[in-house]
Amino acid sequence: MTDATPPADANAAAPAENGAAGPGFRILAQYVRDLSFENPKAPDSLRVDGKPAIDLGVEMNAQGRKDGLFEVELRLTVKASTDAMTVFNVELLYGGLFALHGVPEQDIEPMLLIECPRYLFPYAREIISRATADGGFYPPFMLDPIDFAGIYMSRQQQIARGPAEPAQA
Repeated sequence: MTDATPPADANAAAPAENGAAGPGFRILAQYVRDLSFENPKAPDSLRVDGKPAIDLGVEMNAQGRKDGLFEVELRLTVKASTDAMTVFNVELLYGGLFALHGVPEQDIEPMLLIECPRYLFPYAREIISRATADGGFYPPFMLDPIDFAGIYMSRQQQIARGPAEPAQA
């Protein structure tokens, strides 16, 4: 979900560089809020024949703050498993603090849920890769690029269709 209503001073942090007047954002901070790595069947999980099935979860969340800034969080979950066992499970909540400037109100939500996650993703990808390498997996798990615009548009279409009707027996 997103709190896309800009606080009163949301545009106060306009960039001073080159007098740029176009819409944009600044990344003020990036951080790991939560990281979990599990390798429950080690060392047996390090000798898996074939390629494990990968279950990937992606969530984006954004909210405005009283100081006019926005917090954007990217939650990535990766579970690798075979028929016999869970090979590894990684959960990462990676966030950023953003200042928007010159962004029209109708473009704030897409900016927060598409563009901001695009900038956070490479860092989150590296953290997951490093965690799987440290867990003993070679080669480490590398996330493929994620289409944040596609995820956003799919979610908007789902919202436009409204809640699903309860199934009737």
